[in-house]
Amino acid sequence: MGRIGIIDWGIGGIGVDRRLKEKFPLAAVTYFSDTGFTPYEKTTRRELASRLNDVLRFLEGRGVTQVVIGCNAASTVVEELRTGSLEVSGVIAPAIELAAKLKPTSLGMIAGRRTVVSGVYRRGLAARNIGVAQRIAQPLSGFIEGGDIDSAALHAEAKHILAPLKKCSHILLACTHYPAISGLLAKYVSPETKLIDPADAVVSKLSIEKSTQTNVDIFLTTGNAREMRRAAKAAWNIELRSAGNVRDI
Repeated sequence: MGRIGIIDWGIGGIGVDRRLKEKFPLAAVTYFSDTGFTPYEKTTRRELASRLNDVLRFLEGRGVTQVVIGCNAASTVVEELRTGSLEVSGVIAPAIELAAKLKPTSLGMIAGRRTVVSGVYRRGLAARNIGVAQRIAQPLSGFIEGGDIDSAALHAEAKHILAPLKKCSHILLACTHYPAISGLLAKYVSPETKLIDPADAVVSKLSIEKSTQTNVDIFLTTGNAREMRRAAKAAWNIELRSAGNVRDI
């Protein structure tokens, strides 16, 4: 079996990597952070699909055989990607499936602007007869990407964003950054509200053969490797000792 690739613009997908390693500690992972590129939220659909296709070819050339697009914004174009021989999955379909299984009496969702505006969650949940109250929570990922998980400014943003959803039975965390601050988010919703982290559902879709696993992880970024290591430690309490830079893809 080849390597598993995880793609995100930043460190959000590290939450997916963490769950993957908890379940399959010997899985070989290549994590690709694309902070040197335009934020995925700010690209056109065509630009985003083109960039992801370039990253897929890069990873394929380095022994990756299946890829998780560990980013909701990027997952909105997963159907438009040229996957070739790669198995490619996003985070949106597993999240919708998980939310439906939980049978929420009232479902809220927080996500980035691109994810909300795309309507992909609203349509997918409506097909399962589930309505959803959506809130754009763009600032939260910026705080987390910078390694801030407990500042007064972050608390104020979370409180403001969650106020209309605080009495929902469930709130879907539709950005892989958000589970890094799930404890903080829980402070601003009802004690009965359940926060849904789709990471386990995403990992469950992967094809992993235990007998052929090798524990060699690679963390790459088109941005600043030192900043990636610092932010990952602050947000996820994970040491990325092997993180390195990618200059060209």
